[in-house]
Amino acid sequence: MPQTESKYVKKELPKNLGTWGFVLLIIGVALSALSYAVDPARASFAYLTAFIFLLCIGLGSLFLVAMEYAAGAVWSVPFRRISEMFASSVPFLLLLIIPLFFSMHNLFIWMNPTAVAHDETLQVRMHYLNVPFFVVRDIVILLIWWLFYHLLIRNSRKQDSTFDQNLTTKNIKISMAFIPIFAFTISLISFDWLMSMTPKWYSTIFGVYLFADAAWVGFAVVTLTAVLLNEKGYLSSRINKDHYYSLGTWMFAFTVFWAYIAFAQYMLQWYGNLPDEIIYFAHRWYGGWKVVSLVLVISHFIVPFLLLISRRSKTNPKILIFAAVWIIAVQYLDSYWLVMPDMVNNGFTYSFSIMDFSFLIAVVGLIIVLFNLLAKKHNLLAIGDPKLKRSWEFHL
Repeated sequence: MPQTESKYVKKELPKNLGTWGFVLLIIGVALSALSYAVDPARASFAYLTAFIFLLCIGLGSLFLVAMEYAAGAVWSVPFRRISEMFASSVPFLLLLIIPLFFSMHNLFIWMNPTAVAHDETLQVRMHYLNVPFFVVRDIVILLIWWLFYHLLIRNSRKQDSTFDQNLTTKNIKISMAFIPIFAFTISLISFDWLMSMTPKWYSTIFGVYLFADAAWVGFAVVTLTAVLLNEKGYLSSRINKDHYYSLGTWMFAFTVFWAYIAFAQYMLQWYGNLPDEIIYFAHRWYGGWKVVSLVLVISHFIVPFLLLISRRSKTNPKILIFAAVWIIAVQYLDSYWLVMPDMVNNGFTYSFSIMDFSFLIAVVGLIIVLFNLLAKKHNLLAIGDPKLKRSWEFHL
């Protein structure tokens, strides 16, 4: 039987990693339950923020797996198993979306019959924004994502024991089918759970905005984990600075891509100056949100752009770790900015509360627990992948 990575020896992750994950998960769940008990309306918006954040990490990581197969990439093979482990949150979205279905009356003004009765625009859009169709299509979307996750990851893990190159061919075909479906379905999810909170507003590239966020944070979590694990000796000494450079380059690329999409969306609607279009940005400029919006521009684009613009920074492990942590934190701020201003639009009073972050604690705990469990069960390197040997020879 061939062995593509003879020098790889599976090492157990620190035992306290799983313990910390469970502690964070339990604390987060307890605080989240308390949030619902104290203020169910506000908790609904905070929960949606955390859900979007988790969706971006899981779906962004799954996209990276599919993109590697579809593009025939070699450099990323040593990191693909890490992407697969972060993508493991995708099946859990089917369970985690259930509380949101029961909170729709808090999240969406189109759930208010009185508001719909006095608004002709809402009456027209109720053909699409009605509860049965809304729930069914989102469940179908999550099932589709789960199916592609299951097929891709099953074949990848099976290859560690069989070394069957045909499994790579199968995953290439699956990935080619997944990518256009992913583009369409992530747009639908963004329309349903984010854009429809301001139902009279629309943006034709809003789905691309959420995709940019997902890919950006997907590369960030993989970079952070891969560099930390490799520097501690859990991966392979064959990973070189060119591999690091590629991770840094992709984080930099999606930093610029997000800025382009965000500016294009804002600029076109600012120039048009139509009431139904500018209302979305008005909610994020007045009532204290101006500061958050400006901070988001600086932290989402300017800081990571300057951090990652040079070749030296893209190959420096410490800078890569800092940049990845920064991106993950800013992605949560972006999710917060996408969701929380619409509290006022839906008839609730907004004021900052530390309890908004209780759901984030639960999400972080869940991610750590899942990663730790999968790392115990599976290799951190895809040792059966026929491209792994070529990846060690990768140089720019």
